[in-house]
Amino acid sequence: MSPARSTAPVRLSAVELRVLHLPLVSPFTTSFGTEDVREVIVVRALTDAGDGWGEVVTQHAPLYSSEYTHDAWDVLRRWLIPALLKRPAVSAEEVAGVLSPFVGHRMAKAGLETAVLDAALRAEGRSLASYLGAVRDRVPSGVSVGIQRDPAALVDAVGGYLDEGYARIKIKIKPGRDIGDTAAVREAFGSIPLQVDANSAYTIADAELLADLDPFDLLLIEQPLQEDDLVDHATLARRLRTPLCLDESIVSAKAAADAIALRAASVVNIKAGRVGGYLEAVAIHDLCRAAGLPVWCGGMLETGIGRAANAALAALPGFTLPGDVSASSRFYARDIVTEPITLDDGHVRVPTGDGLGIEIDHEALERFTVQRETIAR
Repeated sequence: MSPARSTAPVRLSAVELRVLHLPLVSPFTTSFGTEDVREVIVVRALTDAGDGWGEVVTQHAPLYSSEYTHDAWDVLRRWLIPALLKRPAVSAEEVAGVLSPFVGHRMAKAGLETAVLDAALRAEGRSLASYLGAVRDRVPSGVSVGIQRDPAALVDAVGGYLDEGYARIKIKIKPGRDIGDTAAVREAFGSIPLQVDANSAYTIADAELLADLDPFDLLLIEQPLQEDDLVDHATLARRLRTPLCLDESIVSAKAAADAIALRAASVVNIKAGRVGGYLEAVAIHDLCRAAGLPVWCGGMLETGIGRAANAALAALPGFTLPGDVSASSRFYARDIVTEPITLDDGHVRVPTGDGLGIEIDHEALERFTVQRETIAR
């Protein structure tokens, strides 16, 4: 562990959990389904050094991942939080080890680790960006565009985001809504930076169809096959000219190392929640950078808590492609932080304040809370 990437232990006295229901400004459709309300868990770590905040990026149903909101809620309150509360004090770097006996539940672990990390860094007067090793004060912002009613509606949606200044467009695809949608966007907007995301909607039997995306000069095709299909992804990668990017398959640094060894990807999407936290995300970044693979920061429709943390992560040197760190207004009419993430000339600012660099809008937090519980010593 780098000396700069270490924090003093804090004494955890309690953890408050909240389930929020935040209305989305418009429905968001992927191959998994459609969301019009974002259900998310917010974690508040109460320590002797002050409070810290984290976010559990599960969804209402186990569609993107085997984790889902009330599964995460249950494992947090029954197992993960009590395990930390048994310790007299714990540093952020120790959280993963304390929680390691409990199999899986990476999103729940990530939210808890982030809250402890935020508290520790606030107490020390350090920003998450400096702690992680950020080298930029702003990062290029891409936007993820869900599946629309038809290609014409997709073109309209993409045009709106380009007018707002987003540096890269990602469109969701699925069987029957792939070649035509991609062609429509390319025809309408020429050589804009464009990539597609399949969210595991295809199989290796669809290799020929996916190869039909090659002529569109895409930045990448993201996660075309199932998350455990590393071997098939390696086979597919050899049949495509377009770079193949893994998302759901990369659940840890070990999984990233396996994908690199198999040549199953030439690009990696890093989501801190999916891999168990920002410390594991940095380990994956370091591994990919050493192997010469570009990485970018994916999104899970985070509130301003996770969005600020993602901006800090995306400022590391290996993040050479625009990520999904879009403005808060892309998804929410009202965020739960006092200063929502905004877009400036196609970029978002990396927060420089202590910890995550955000302050909670407590009125909004109360408005969107549908369930809460505090687990104390």
